[in-house]
Amino acid sequence: MASIPLRLSLPLHHHRSTALLLPHPLKPTFPPPRLPQPPPRPTATTTKCSYTPTPATDRLISAAAYFLPLFNGLQYGRFLFTKYPVLAAPFEPLLPLLSLYHSVPYASFVTFFGFYLGIVRNPSLSRYARLNALQALVLDVLLVVPVLLQRIISPGRSGIALKLTAWAYSGLFVFVVGCFVYGLVASVLGKTPYLPFVAEAAARQLD
Repeated sequence: MASIPLRLSLPLHHHRSTALLLPHPLKPTFPPPRLPQPPPRPTATTTKCSYTPTPATDRLISAAAYFLPLFNGLQYGRFLFTKYPVLAAPFEPLLPLLSLYHSVPYASFVTFFGFYLGIVRNPSLSRYARLNALQALVLDVLLVVPVLLQRIISPGRSGIALKLTAWAYSGLFVFVVGCFVYGLVASVLGKTPYLPFVAEAAARQLD
């Protein structure tokens, strides 16, 4: 009896589905690794959001503090005012305040401790206002040193000692006015001024 060969055949659609499930011999069977993406660049929007301007109250306190060393430092400009009277013109608008300031007994000490206790040692205020007030106070303390030296070493009314005193006072006056203008403009703009010989001492007191 002749044997009839059996042929097993799958439908055409089954061959197609099986071929789709089998991996391609030339393609990897695992997904490619992801390369690290660079961090996003800060845009103008994020930059504006991270910027916090200095409040107007802190600017006003900082600007007002620098008037204290100016009022106490104007006395060192008397030699320049005598030689060049035109230099006194910018300070004429301050004469009413100066008259009121010097008419109050112990106004310098009261103002000094008022700024120190009310601003520098006030934790409710920002560090910006406290630092500027402390810089102004440190500068005001340094202005006392030449007066004490003058009382100890009297330069006299003539001679080389008087000329050295005039040069020292004039240089100190220019320094005080420069610090005042720098501190005032920086405070109005909301920037932090760093006065020479003063900023490091003031920062150590707050840290």
